[in-house]
Formats: sequence, structure tokens, C-alpha cells
Amino acid sequence: MIQPADDSAHPLADTFRSFIREPSFPCVGAKSALGRDNLRIIVARSMRSGWDDLRILPSLMELAAAYRADPEPFQSLAVVFDTDEGVDEAEFEKLLWQRLQSLSDKDEWLGQQPDPRVSHDPQDPHFAMSFGGEAFFVVGLHPGASRPARRFTHPVIVFNLHDQFERLRASGVYDRLSTKIIDRDVALAGSANPMLAPHGTVSAARQYSGRAVGSDWRCPFSGRAA
Repeated sequence: MIQPADDSAHPLADTFRSFIREPSFPCVGAKSALGRDNLRIIVARSMRSGWDDLRILPSLMELAAAYRADPEPFQSLAVVFDTDEGVDEAEFEKLLWQRLQSLSDKDEWLGQQPDPRVSHDPQDPHFAMSFGGEAFFVVGLHPGASRPARRFTHPVIVFNLHDQFERLRASGVYDRLSTKIIDRDVALAGSANPMLAPHGTVSAARQYSGRAVGSDWRCPFSGRAA
């Protein structure tokens, strides 16, 4: 297995960290991950290619294993792509799911079992991606995003461990954190994100790319066997 990547010293990694540190950036969870030095960053070539998948997947597997050993909250992996800056929302969504499908296929090929605590059907309200045996919630950012909080100079895929949200929910912290993020996002964008929905009511896959989609939207991810 290729060793996990670490591009923390890359200029694009610095640019992304500065983006998160901006006072107006609404996601206080990302700020906490960065402040705790728990935000791993990989700089990849292109979303249109699987060239860097074998650098990304080992890092996801390492993050999953490290979290199981020490489930400290606010741990994430961000993959910043140094090309494809000109994609619109529909193209970004297509490329995002191509990369997620490729990474999931490789994870399965390596014999990694999906996280049994979540669904692997992208239409299921309890769906999450799974890498290294741990579930993940995915957030996409790119220059053409309609929501300011998702608008970065380059395409980015952020992988957030699903279990950390469940632990925050069980401890009663999640609702306060979520309300704070939503209020900050409304202050930044001037309106609420139309894709937000109460937990467990619709598939979170609808939120991954950041594009506003209708009730007839079907996720292009083929799912995994439980």
C-alpha cells in the first residue's frame, strides 16, 4: 500500500487554511479541526483523473484507523485540486461523484468492509460514504459554487468522519453547533441553504456537491454491498 500523503507545506494548502481562518467562514467545525491541527490536506492534480486516488485512499484509511484508536472530534481530510478551476456546479457535481465512485471501488477492491452503522444506498436517509471501515460525510467546494461558504479558488473535497457527528449529537453539542453554523452561513449568504434538511429525513448525498437539486435528483453513486 502506498503511504498516506502529506502536502501540508504546499502553497495551496496554506491558501485553503487561510480560507477557513477568514472570520466570515461559517463552519466552526472546520475552524476547530484546523485549530487542533486535525485537518489533513492533500494537493492533487485533477478531479478529471484517478491519478491521485492511490494517494488519497491511504490517507482516508489512515484517518479512519487513527480515529478508531482515538476518537477525538473535528478530524477531517481535505483534497485540494490544482486544476479544473473553471467548472460550473453541474460539472463539479459530476466530477465529485466520479472521484467518490473510484475511491469507493478501490476501497472495496482492497477488501475494506463498509461501516455497518450507516446505509450504503445513496437514496437512503442514513447514507454515508465509507472508507477504511469508517463512514464519512463529504463536502465539495469550488470557484463556481453558488453558496459563498463553498466558493474556493480551486476544487476541494473534504471528508468528515461521520461518527464524530453522532458523538456530538449524543452529547447534546451537535444542535448548538449546527445552529451556530447555519446562523453564520445565513449572515454570509443572505439566505438559508435550501439543501439543509433535518437529520435522517433525506439522504445527505444531496448536500455533498453544494448544488441545489430537486426532489427528482438521483445520486450517480452506485452504492456498495453491506
